Amino acid sequence: MNFLHSMIRVKDIEKSLRFYKELLGLNLLNKNSLEDCDLYFLGESEKECQIELTYNYETPAEGYSNGSGFGHFAFATNNMSEFCLKAKEMGYDFLYEPFELELKDEKGNSSFKKIAFIKDPDGNEIEIIEE
Repeated sequence: MNFLHSMIRVKDIEKSLRFYKELLGLNLLNKNSLEDCDLYFLGESEKECQIELTYNYETPAEGYSNGSGFGHFAFATNNMSEFCLKAKEMGYDFLYEPFELELKDEKGNSSFKKIAFIKDPDGNEIEIIEE
């Protein structure tokens, strides 16, 4: 079994494409049109897990809300400082500015990762992890 994609509905497809393509660096891999919506599949490649942005033609004026069970999507960056600079230049604010997270393995050994949280144009939380 392979995990293929996760779908989110978006209010403004142009703002969402700008966020996912220009800020996060995803590629538009496929676009399909149905009678009531357009489906945009973004990812690194056809063989990797993707995000499907669904733009319904009859979108509620206030957009969509997430249920209480959804948390966030996570993306890796090679350079948190460069990512933060680009995000701020593009006008995005951080939900949580970058901070160090201590991770412990089963033997108690510590390692640290730098993480941050930002929201996409529809309010979905995106975790950025420096690899």
